[in-house]
Amino acid sequence: MEAADLSHHTSRRFNEDLERVRTKVLAMGGFVEEQLHRALTALVEGDSTLGQSVATEDYKVNGMEVSIDEECSRILATRAPTAGDLRMVVATIKTITDLERIGDECEKVGLIAARLANVERPADRYREVKHLGRTLQAIMHDTLDAFARMDADLALRTARQDRIVDEEYEAIQRQSITFMMEDPRQIRRALDIMWVVRSLERVGDHAKNICEYVIYMVHGKDVRHTSLDAIERELKDRGALRR
Repeated sequence: MEAADLSHHTSRRFNEDLERVRTKVLAMGGFVEEQLHRALTALVEGDSTLGQSVATEDYKVNGMEVSIDEECSRILATRAPTAGDLRMVVATIKTITDLERIGDECEKVGLIAARLANVERPADRYREVKHLGRTLQAIMHDTLDAFARMDADLALRTARQDRIVDEEYEAIQRQSITFMMEDPRQIRRALDIMWVVRSLERVGDHAKNICEYVIYMVHGKDVRHTSLDAIERELKDRGALRR
C-alpha cells in the first residue's frame, strides 16, 4: 500500500511522528486482516489449533492499540496539531478503536471455529460463510488501502460494500433458522454459525466506520450518521470526488 505524502511539515520531527503513527496503524491493520483470514481458515478447514491460536493472539492487537493511542496522545500534547494534521490524529485514534474491535470479533470466530472443529462439518463446508468471509477480506484490504492512500473515493466505494455484507448476513441467518426447524440435532451448530456471521457482520460495520474516518481526514467532513448517497452528492458538488 502506498502511503500518502506527509513531507509538507516544516518540522522534520513532526513529520516523522505522523509517519510513524501511520505506519503503526497500517501494521495493526495488517495483523488484524491476517487474524480474520486465519479465523475463517480455522472454521472452514476444521482446524482447532489454528482457531485457538487466533483467540490467544488477540492480546497483540490490544497492545498495538495501546501503543498507538499513547503515541497520538503525545503528539496532541507536544505538537498541538491543527487543521488536517489534527483531523489525522483524531481519526487515527478512532480507527485503532475499530481495528481493536475487529480483532475482538476475530477472537470470537476463532474460539467458535475451535469448538466446531470437534463436530462433523456440513457437506457444503460452510460455503455461505466462506463467501461472506471472502467479501469481508476484500473490504478489509480496500479499507486499509484507502487509509494508506488517504483515498476518499476508494473509502466511499468500500463503505458501500457494507450493504452486501448485511444482505449476506441476513440470508445466512434465515438459512440457519430453517436448518434448526428441520433438524433439531443441528441447533447447536446452527447457533454457532449464527454467532460467527454476526461477528463477521460487525467486522463490516467497523470497516465502514474506518472508511468514514478516511473521508473525514481528507475532506474535513464528519459523515457519520449520513447516508452514503448524500455524502457522494455533496462531495461531488464540492468537486471533491472524481466523476
